[in-house]
This record gives sequence, structure tokens and C-alpha cells, in this order.
Amino acid sequence: MKRLVILGGGESGVGAAVLGMKKGFDVFLSDKGKLKDKYKDVLLKNKIEWEEEKHTEALILNADEVVKSPGIPDSSELVKALNRKGIKVISEIEFAGRYTKAKKICITGSNGKTTTTLLTYHILKKAGLNVGLGGNVGESFAMQVAENDFDYYVLELSSFQLDGMFEFKADIAVLLNITPDHLDRYDYKMEKYADSKFRITQNQTKDDEFIYCVDDPVTMSMIEGKNIKAKQYPFSIKQKVEQGAFLNENKQLIINTNNTNPLNMTIQELALQGKHNIYNSMAAGIASKLVDVRKETIRESLSDFHNIDHRLELVGNVHGIEFINDSKATNVNSTWYALESMENPVILILGGVDKGNDYSMLKDLVKEKVKAIICLGADNKKIIKAFKGMVETIVEAHSAPEAVAQAYKIGKKGDTVLLSPACASFDLFENYEDRGTQFKQAVRAL
Repeated sequence: MKRLVILGGGESGVGAAVLGMKKGFDVFLSDKGKLKDKYKDVLLKNKIEWEEEKHTEALILNADEVVKSPGIPDSSELVKALNRKGIKVISEIEFAGRYTKAKKICITGSNGKTTTTLLTYHILKKAGLNVGLGGNVGESFAMQVAENDFDYYVLELSSFQLDGMFEFKADIAVLLNITPDHLDRYDYKMEKYADSKFRITQNQTKDDEFIYCVDDPVTMSMIEGKNIKAKQYPFSIKQKVEQGAFLNENKQLIINTNNTNPLNMTIQELALQGKHNIYNSMAAGIASKLVDVRKETIRESLSDFHNIDHRLELVGNVHGIEFINDSKATNVNSTWYALESMENPVILILGGVDKGNDYSMLKDLVKEKVKAIICLGADNKKIIKAFKGMVETIVEAHSAPEAVAQAYKIGKKGDTVLLSPACASFDLFENYEDRGTQFKQAVRAL
């Protein structure tokens, strides 16, 4: 019996453990932190051995194969020890992909991937397809394969998940954009990070499809050097494309995948507004058309979709001041998109754990739209230095209620308070959801 060791006991790890058990592996799960009770219950029910708050090397280095949580870097000592012993280390996606014949639509990109994944899933579900949602969002892909294998999966894939994928193949691969993010995990080298994103096209054949943004400079500079065998479907808001999606001269969105019967709709009809969301809608629309969803269903779905929490979520209006929760903006590019879609003077709440951020790309938008910056982080020196002299007011806050109170004090009727931190949240909060929830509670308490 082959020994399968799972490192990390979160959603993906526990799913992989259950699938491994069902496929006849001797499974052991190890987590350096504490396991949540709901995951312990699943492990106990399935009679899976596990440990928490430690990694016992003797129980791990005897594995035939290891499924690693995307949160554990390849540079960790344990992963290095596994590599030295020649033990294969893979992702949950790679493992689960072996055991399903479903058609897989896989979506990556520095920004917009969660929205595009949920939007694509919404369209396929509305079309009546037997579809699962997984990867970086929704339930564990492995758990779904173990318990109720679907005909289709829409999977959001981060660069960390792609790094642990070798034989896995996306039937439809979507690459939205590539901008600096997580460079701390890639030796601060943009090309390494971009190569990681392009792994979404690996193993694709001429029978598969690749959807990408022709307006994204990094994607376009890299694509030439890649041997992409899949049929290509670009999308653009700047130029006409033959097959893919574009905006015509009347600002109508055209989606065409087979030169007959293109879908067209006005951008005003889209549920998600803002330039970045036109891109997300284009990508989801092309993917849906490629699995033969009727264009009426696609049009309807693109019009009635409700976005996720913590992504440009309107919290409320207090005495004429609008409060928007964009806590999911954990990188500079996400914050750029958020600012780009703002119409009113902005009081911007920024800060948290810096991932090697370069704030220079925000400077023009900050000068144009931002009247005050509130730094919400344990260490705000870098943000203060980046924007000093650009806005009238820069203040610091060390909790969500403090940040909201200061924003309210500075704000006037017609202003927008935007929480779009451009940073991870782990200095003051559990995660970006916790940060967003605390922000919403503080606004409602005003």
C-alpha cells in the first residue's frame, strides 16, 4: 500500500486525505498549526491518522508521495528534506486531477480570478450543467472528486497551486493578467512568477483552449516564447479580435468563438462594472461559449451575477459618505483597479503585510482621486514614504474601528471611504475576510 502524506490540514489538505483514503492509500496528515474542529471531524469519520502543531519527520519522510498545501513554500526545510530524498511533492489539484474525467475550466491571473471563476460557475450552473467549483475558492476539488464527481469543474488556480502541478491538464485555460504579486515566493523575479502563471497551459493539446488578455503587456511579452498548442481565444477592450471577445465601436461586448452566431450585449447590461470587470466578463463568456452554453443564458448570467463579499462591496452610506469594502485587494494592482473605478473623492485605507509592493503604479491615481490616506497596519513606514506630499492627509490606525472613525472624521458629504489595502492582512487580522468583516461592523456602528 502506497503511503500518502498530506502537509496542511485545511480545506485542500483534508479533501486530498479523503480522496487518498478512498483510492486505497495509507494516508497520514500533518499540520504545523492547530486543525479546525470541522476538519478533525472529517478525519476521524474517515479513520485518517493525523497530527497537529508539529511535523514529525519520521512519519513524513517515509512517504511515497506528498500533497502539500499551497501555503507552504518550496523553500521550507521540510520540503527541501523531501526533495533530497526524491519524494514527489504535488498539489491537491494535481492529485485530484488523476481521478476525474470531468472537463476542467482553470482560471488564473494576478487579479480578477476569483470573480471570473465565480462568474463562469454561475453561467454553467444557470445553464443546468453538472458543475463543481473549486481550487482557491469553493470546496476542495479533491473532496468533490471523492464524493460526487461532477461533469465539469471551474477551478481558480493560484501560482502556488500551479507550481505543484505536473501531469494535470486544463481543458480550457484562462490567464487574465500578470502583475507583480507574491514576488517574495519567486526570489523577487517577475519572470519566475510569470512562468508560474503560464504553467496553466502545460500539457494542453490542439484539442484544448487557451483564453488570454491581449491588452496585458506581460502576457504578450511572454507568450511568444511559449510553445502553446491549444487553440487561442484572446480578449481585448482596445482592439478587434477574430475569435475571442472585444468591444466594438459602439462599446458593445462581442463574444465570438466559431465565426457564427456571436453574442453581443452593451457593457451597461453587465452586472459587474468597471474596466477590469469587462475583462472578467469577457473571459467567463468565452469559456462558457466553448462548452456550448446558449448565448441567451450567458447574456442573462452576465447581467444578474452578484459578486463576492470583500470585493468592491458597498457597505453603506453614512451622512452622505459612501463606505466600500475591498479587503480582498491584497496586492497593489487590485487597489489600482479599485481606484480606477471610483468617481468621488476617495479616503483610501491602505496597509498590512507588504509582499514586496511597489506603490509607484498608484501615484497618478492617488494624485487624481485621493484626498486622504489612512494607513491600517502594524508598520506603515513604506506607505507613508511612498505617498508623502501627494495627499493632504496621511494618518495611521491600528484597528478597523480606529480607521473607520478617522475616515468618518475626515470625510465630507459626497466622499467615498475605500478599504483597498494592497497588502495581506496577517499583521492585525486573521485574513482578508476578517479585515473586511471588522471594517463593515465598524461602519455599521457609526
